[in-house]
Amino acid sequence: MAKQSNQIPSAVLKSCIDQYGLSPAKVAADISLSQSSIRQLINNKMKISIPIALRLAKYFGKTPEYWIDLQNKYDVAEAAKDSKLSAVLKAISPAKKIEKSAKKAVAPKKADKAPAKKDKPADKKGKAVAAKAPVKRGRKPAASKVK
Repeated sequence: MAKQSNQIPSAVLKSCIDQYGLSPAKVAADISLSQSSIRQLINNKMKISIPIALRLAKYFGKTPEYWIDLQNKYDVAEAAKDSKLSAVLKAISPAKKIEKSAKKAVAPKKADKAPAKKDKPADKKGKAVAAKAPVKRGRKPAASKVK
C-alpha cells in the first residue's frame, strides 16, 4: 500500500477492498458492521472511529493506530483548509516559557483559619466532644402488659 500521509481514509479503505477482491457487503458482514456504514466510509461520509479502526486492523492485517493516524492526518489537513479557523490561528501568539531564574520565589499564602465548625459541641477546654444522640420525638411505644 502507498504512503499514508495526506491520503483520504475512504480511498485507502476502497483500495484495500479492491486489493483483496472483496465487496463492501462482504466486508460489512465479516467485521459486523452495516453495509450502510461501509458505504459511508468508502464515500467519505463517515469517519473511522476507534471501534471501526480495531475491526479494520484485524481484518486487513494493519494496526488500529494505522487507521486512526490516517483519519487524524486527514482531519488535520481538512481543518487547515478552513478559512475561519485559519483567521483564529493567525491571532494566537505562542505561549512563552518563564525562565527558572526569572521566576519570583513567592512563599505560599497561609490559608485563613476557618471558623470552628459548630456541629460538634466543645468542652470547657475547647476540645470537641461526641454529640449526644438525637432524641426521637413522637408517639411512645405501647407498654406491653405482663400478666
